[in-house]
Amino acid sequence: MVDNDVAMLIIRSGANTHRQWVLQDAICLIGRGDDCHVTIADRQASRHHARITRKEQSYVLEDLGSKNGTFLNGVPLTAPTSLNDGDEIGIAFAAKLSFVGAGATAPLPFDVEQPEALLKLDSGSKRVWVVGKELDPPLSLAQYRLLELLYQHPGQVVSREEIVHAVWPADESEGVSEQAIDALARRLRERMAEVDPDHQYVITVRGHGYRLQPAGE
Repeated sequence: MVDNDVAMLIIRSGANTHRQWVLQDAICLIGRGDDCHVTIADRQASRHHARITRKEQSYVLEDLGSKNGTFLNGVPLTAPTSLNDGDEIGIAFAAKLSFVGAGATAPLPFDVEQPEALLKLDSGSKRVWVVGKELDPPLSLAQYRLLELLYQHPGQVVSREEIVHAVWPADESEGVSEQAIDALARRLRERMAEVDPDHQYVITVRGHGYRLQPAGE
């Protein structure tokens, strides 16, 4: 149980070593900066991206002029808004957090099991292992970013727009064609098939985007 007077954040997806944060302080800063309470290690997140302020018995979410936006339950946040138990906070396309209201029962950090047993990523070195074998030569940076994005959203379909924002720098993202995205996904499949030819990890969901399919499905 969460303390009766304190709420909590649970990370659902995104690059972070922590899985939950108790909102004990009056202000919780979210962003890429080292001084943030919730640090999102992703270039899509602004240094100071969003802020949660505790006001008596309520918690208010505010975007801090971030470049890629803050989302509340999938809707862009345009003004400070009070949070309710179960609300989903999106930090650009970099991370998703669940807000657990004071007195509520905290859910498990992840509802979907990560395909870790047969697929492993090291974000620091950008190394990838498939069925225990390292991809050599390593994936290109664009290929790694696509795989990492899919890996961070297990069982979910990732849209083409999300892929563009995650893979291409902001000054290059304008005008990225569907053909370019398809070619990147195809090459990633080929690289993974070099190690595990019997399974297709990157699945095209026509009209929507892509998802990662763990081996065994």
